[in-house]
Amino acid sequence: MDNDRRSVWRGFSSSSQTKTPSVRRAFTERMLSHPGRLSLAYFLVLIVVGTVLLILPATSRDGQVTDFNTAFFTTVSALSTCGIVIVDTAEYWNLFGQAVILLCIQFGGLGVMTFASLITMTISRRIRVTQQLLAADELGASKLSEVRSVINVVLICTFSVEIIAFSLLFPALLRLNEGQVSQSLWEAIFFAVASYNNAGFTPDTAGLYINSWSVGLPILLCAFVGTLGFPVILNVFQCAHRRQGPKRWNLHTKLTVVTTMSIVTTSLLWFLSVEWNNTTLFHNADLSSKLWHALVAAVMPRSAGFDISWMPHVSEQTKLFMSWIMFIGGGSASTAGGIRVTTFAVLILVCRAAFLRRKDDSVFGKRLHTQTVIMSVAITATCSILIYVASLILLTITDRSLTDIVFECCSAFGLGGYTLGVADPGNPGTLYVLAALMVIGRLGPMTVAYAISKPQPPQAVRYPAESIIVG
Repeated sequence: MDNDRRSVWRGFSSSSQTKTPSVRRAFTERMLSHPGRLSLAYFLVLIVVGTVLLILPATSRDGQVTDFNTAFFTTVSALSTCGIVIVDTAEYWNLFGQAVILLCIQFGGLGVMTFASLITMTISRRIRVTQQLLAADELGASKLSEVRSVINVVLICTFSVEIIAFSLLFPALLRLNEGQVSQSLWEAIFFAVASYNNAGFTPDTAGLYINSWSVGLPILLCAFVGTLGFPVILNVFQCAHRRQGPKRWNLHTKLTVVTTMSIVTTSLLWFLSVEWNNTTLFHNADLSSKLWHALVAAVMPRSAGFDISWMPHVSEQTKLFMSWIMFIGGGSASTAGGIRVTTFAVLILVCRAAFLRRKDDSVFGKRLHTQTVIMSVAITATCSILIYVASLILLTITDRSLTDIVFECCSAFGLGGYTLGVADPGNPGTLYVLAALMVIGRLGPMTVAYAISKPQPPQAVRYPAESIIVG
């Protein structure tokens, strides 16, 4: 009888031990088979961890518990690399709190899909085909075999640019801080990470240091590089290593650089022509200050909202113009948000082809894929509806003007970081609407849709086509 009992117990124990790993394996398989959900889960976990840490009394200068809404909104703003703040970063958060924010910026800037791929590699020691497909689309790799190397390049590129920015910022900050080494080191690290990741958080009060050319110019250049995107930086570096000129850049790089420079130039000319005689903004300002503000307005609003003190003084026309710039955002697979400059470029090419009655959308001697055109139209339409709905909600729950509402929504979605004060701690509804826009802007509308949708089987039947009248 005892032998029978021992035999039964051994069988039960063996069954339990095999069942537990199988359950864990099944859960892992479900997560890895749907990388969009893995990315969303990773982002949500970081939001929870960051919010909990910022609530702790150890993160605030007064040693008091931070309310949930402030901690949550700050965490989302940092993880999304947006930079909209509702409390002054330097005055409210102590060194530990600023370190938590900086880590959130770094993890968010490296990219949700990048870390999702790294998690997958750690768990399964290989990247599944479905994971590779989505990671390749996010990181700009043209072949599945390139994904691992692109992830390595993302990490190397990120830290390399941040180290270069730090080396440029530290001597300038050391002079401005009158030889205070520890403060200059921390501010140089913070500005280097925040600028490359295009997050408008500043470790000094109101970001006053960036008005200095010696500090502001490295931040400006670093933020500009961050908006180009990892695929562009990788392609430019590869061509430079092979001693090949811009003519050998791939189509994505050419389209990104040309469109980006066009938007920056347009923004610069707009600000110089519209705001040059703005006495409220440029009261007793010299030529150098006007040119600096023009450069900031040309580069920063696309994703990096450093020094927001001048924003309330611009004209209504400029607010609306900047809303359009922030809605476009930066390059694909970059630290910027928005619909991305390549999406905007594809729409321009589609309009040109339609108006000229051309059959194909071509540029730089290359023809665009039909799927690329469809995706660009879908992304723009979806994001436009998203901004429209969010604006309606904010108009309902606030008494702000339509221009301010649209500006704030585009800034949150495009991760611009500029704010006109619509995000009000006294009105929690505004915080959650803008936080949702920041999350979608960081993950991308297609990733969110992929995460919440069910996988669909391949279409078995292709129906006959019929023309309709449009326009």
